[in-house]
Amino acid sequence: MINAKDIEKVYDTGAIQVAALRGVSLKVERGESVAIIGPSGSGKSTLMNILGCLDRPTSGTYSLDGREVSTLSDDELAEIRNKKIGFVFQTFNLLPRATALENVELPLVYSGVQGSVRRKRALSALEKVGLADRAHHRPNELSGGQAQRVAIARALVTEPAIILADEPTGNLDTKSGLEVMRILRELHEQGITIILVTHNPEIAAMADRFVEIRDGLIVREGNGSDILERPAGAEEGKGGAS
Repeated sequence: MINAKDIEKVYDTGAIQVAALRGVSLKVERGESVAIIGPSGSGKSTLMNILGCLDRPTSGTYSLDGREVSTLSDDELAEIRNKKIGFVFQTFNLLPRATALENVELPLVYSGVQGSVRRKRALSALEKVGLADRAHHRPNELSGGQAQRVAIARALVTEPAIILADEPTGNLDTKSGLEVMRILRELHEQGITIILVTHNPEIAAMADRFVEIRDGLIVREGNGSDILERPAGAEEGKGGAS
C-alpha cells in the first residue's frame, strides 16, 4: 500500500541545510499496524508528514496505492488526504468553539457531503469511540482522553484506508492513553492500516511492527514486541514528537 524508497528531506534555512531524512526506505502492507519510533529530532514526524502527503521529499520516491505521489498536484494531494488518510495529532487540533459533533463533521464539509448525511456519519463515528453522549460538548468540556477520541472520530468519518497517528498518547495520562490505543487496535482489527509515531516503546510494542529512526536513518526494525528487548543500558530516546 505504501512504498517509500530512498526518501531524503533537507530543510534549507539560508545559512545551513538540515537533513531531516537521509535515504529512508519503508514499505507498509494494507492492514498492517506500524510504529515509527525514535527520539525527538530523529526525523520520525518528518517521515509521517511525507507519508501523509502533507510534505514532499527533497528526493526519493513515494507511491501510495500504486500512485507516485511526487507527480500529483496540490489539489490531488488534498483529495488523497481527505479521502484516503485520517490524521490524529498529539495536540488534538480541535476547533475550540465547535462541538464534538461539528469537529467530526469538518472533513465531510470539505468533501461537500450533504448536511443530514454528514451529521449521521459524524454521530456514527462518535459512537465508535464511545462518545455519542458528548456530541454537543465543546473541547473545553472534555477530558484529554475524550478530546483525543473525538480526534480519532474525526479521522474515521471519511472512512479512510490509513490512519496516521502522531504521538496520539503524548498528552494523555496512562489510563487515557491505553484507551486510545485500545480504539486504534480495534480499528486495525477492522482492516484499517495504522501508522503510529511515538517515542514510547511500550506504545510501539502494541503495533505489529516497529521501525526505529535516529538522525534521519532507519537503524532498527522488527516485530512490535521486540522493541522492549533493548539491551540493558542502551540509550532510549525521550521527548515529544520530532
